[in-house]
Amino acid sequence: MKFPSPGAERVARSLHEGGPATAAELAGRLGHTPTVVRRHLDALVGEGFVQADDQRPFGPTPVRGRGRPARVFSLTDAGSHAFDVDYDDLAVSALDFIERAFGEDAVLAFARERAGSLVERHRAVVSGGHDTQTRLVLLAEGLAQDGYAATTVETETGPQLCQHHCPVRHAAARFPQLCEAETEAFERLLGSHVLRLATIGRGDGVCTTLVPALMNRRTSA
Repeated sequence: MKFPSPGAERVARSLHEGGPATAAELAGRLGHTPTVVRRHLDALVGEGFVQADDQRPFGPTPVRGRGRPARVFSLTDAGSHAFDVDYDDLAVSALDFIERAFGEDAVLAFARERAGSLVERHRAVVSGGHDTQTRLVLLAEGLAQDGYAATTVETETGPQLCQHHCPVRHAAARFPQLCEAETEAFERLLGSHVLRLATIGRGDGVCTTLVPALMNRRTSA
């Protein structure tokens, strides 16, 4: 799959790496005028690579003149897959083979081994946080460096870890063990129970993880 133009690909890549955004936010990221960005967005929407919504998949909805919500643009499944097609297809094929040859338990064992690498990669930095809130922010920063476009967001129900990108979204849709093992890895790194609210593999716009311990602490404060 090819993008309509190099400029449109840069806009799509910004959504891929930085998560959903308005045209004005994309213009700021890329150093273009909103008019140029909107032209590329129109082309991407027309090709089915990008979709426009009135609300973000998380957090507050941006507002423009006279209280009207600004449209928030995000990659469609086709848009995300255009960046990850080779890696994701390979992952699905490999996991299909593992399941056929060794069974579902072997898939979970593989997923936990992969998640264990994530823990080892980020343990030193995340464990330096003096509390769970700080560790959550450090984990998001580490995942962002890994290409997951991760952020934290404050909501009425408590702080959440949001991953705007998943390089194995199709593999995760077929094998939810990948998400299960990743959730376990987050608990190990944060030293706290977490609750997975949404996953890209399940068809949600963002992988969203709530830290109930922080929510309960704020409620009782």
